[in-house]
Amino acid sequence: MKKFKSYIFIALGIVLISCEKVISVDLDTAPPKLVVDASIDWLKNTTGNIQKIKLSTSTGYYNADFPSVSGATVAVTNSANTVFTFIENPGTGEYICNNFVPVIGETYTLSINLNGETYTATDKMIGAPKIENNIVQNNEGGMAGDEIEITYYYQDNPAETNYYIFSNKNPHIAFPEYQVENDENNNGGLTSVYYSNKDLKSGEVVNIKLYGISKRYYDYFRKILNASGADTGPFSTTPTSVYGNISNQTNSANAPFGYFRLSEVSTKDYTIQ
Repeated sequence: MKKFKSYIFIALGIVLISCEKVISVDLDTAPPKLVVDASIDWLKNTTGNIQKIKLSTSTGYYNADFPSVSGATVAVTNSANTVFTFIENPGTGEYICNNFVPVIGETYTLSINLNGETYTATDKMIGAPKIENNIVQNNEGGMAGDEIEITYYYQDNPAETNYYIFSNKNPHIAFPEYQVENDENNNGGLTSVYYSNKDLKSGEVVNIKLYGISKRYYDYFRKILNASGADTGPFSTTPTSVYGNISNQTNSANAPFGYFRLSEVSTKDYTIQ
């Protein structure tokens, strides 16, 4: 009898495996919208004169690539009405400026003219503290004590309310892992940031970046993390479309996706010991 039951379970397993197939669900596809990647990043100790803005369109759920957008007129203007023109690398949707002048606290306005419509946004360049040199490694880190963990530090400015993005990239992941933070609980203090990964090995490099951001972008990026599924807590919000600070001055009903942000960025590479 026991042997008969074993045969039944084996047969059921074979049937289930043989019936497995990928199911594609037909989804409604909304008309394409403009997607603007206008992140102006000024790496500390560089001139920051070369900057890039990328234009693409939204696409279907199953499409891996976002179609690039060519033929736009793209410019950024500072408070002194100095215009920095971004010229497209032909056919790529990437618009490059070679003479940008980043200034902490300066206000800049983005302008995009495309297909008879004008898109604009305004934001301020936010500074970032440096990442300190005293990075600490713990080979028994993480929640279960089985990951390599590093702790790095930065000095928060006590004279202002600050908001940050932390980016951590290691050789085992295709894209950086992000988190956002404010200084509500550590204003003016030497602040620690923890990062761990179970796949890290001796000799591998973790690239760390610290961005200074505005309160508005902090709120926006938290929504982006929720919508992408990166926030996996029990009270995560339902994924939805997230619109940034770029408005369509010609047709308000055709608002683009994306954000115009200007940040100073601290960066450091740490080699696992």
